[in-house]
Amino acid sequence: MTGALRRYPVLIALCIAALFMIVPFLIVTLNAFKSPAEYSQNGPLSLPDGLYLDGLKDFWERVDYTQKLVNSLLISGGVAVLAVILSILNAYAIGIGRIKGRTWVLAFFVLANMLPQEALVYPIYYLSKEAGLYDTRLSVIIVFTVIQAAFGTYLLSSVLGQFPREIIEAARIDGANKWQILWRIVVPVSRPTIGVLLVFFFIWTWNEFLLPLVMLISNDNQTVSVALGVLQGQRLMDATMTNAAALLGVLPALVFFLVFQRTLTRGIAVGAVK
Repeated sequence: MTGALRRYPVLIALCIAALFMIVPFLIVTLNAFKSPAEYSQNGPLSLPDGLYLDGLKDFWERVDYTQKLVNSLLISGGVAVLAVILSILNAYAIGIGRIKGRTWVLAFFVLANMLPQEALVYPIYYLSKEAGLYDTRLSVIIVFTVIQAAFGTYLLSSVLGQFPREIIEAARIDGANKWQILWRIVVPVSRPTIGVLLVFFFIWTWNEFLLPLVMLISNDNQTVSVALGVLQGQRLMDATMTNAAALLGVLPALVFFLVFQRTLTRGIAVGAVK
């Protein structure tokens, strides 16, 4: 046993980390299908006697989960696509175009990525009020597109900075212009990295709470994470409904991650090889 620990320390550490992530999800799933009486009598670690679906149903109806799900999917999907496009354009100019002051521009994007969201709340609130975008999903999409694109620009700029210049020069000799080089050569070659950014941007935006809480005050515009926080803050849920809400909150992001797992794995593997 000691020899195995010394031989495979990284694998064992990953297994332990996976265990710590899977066990809470399993506990939440089990408790989401228990009745309040069963939860009180047997505790959170017991197996449910049957499928108690009233907790899921009550939460779904109480927060209008269908509308919240549509809002979250629209915002997260829109941010993921727009932030990737903006990151590609910025990184193409910085990494391949070699604009003047490249180092300072990259430093600006790093600084923007490190800026805490608490510092952005009032400026964004004031600007959205002045622009007439307050309490609209478009305002949240614009804000998170810029925030996520700051990280995407920094990452893609590093990747495109190592892009083979011979390929670009050959394309120019063949008569390709800048846009054709970008969309027909650079983007297809960088597709694994772009796929990783798309997955990360979607999941990161899905889990955001502070800015959507401040920017979306109408019940019809709120996201899933905001609905969970508001309902729990009002103390309107018992233990069973709380677990049902947590399950419904994380399940769409988990499904999205599993669907694009191969894209994520391929992108990370390509980055490791490079």
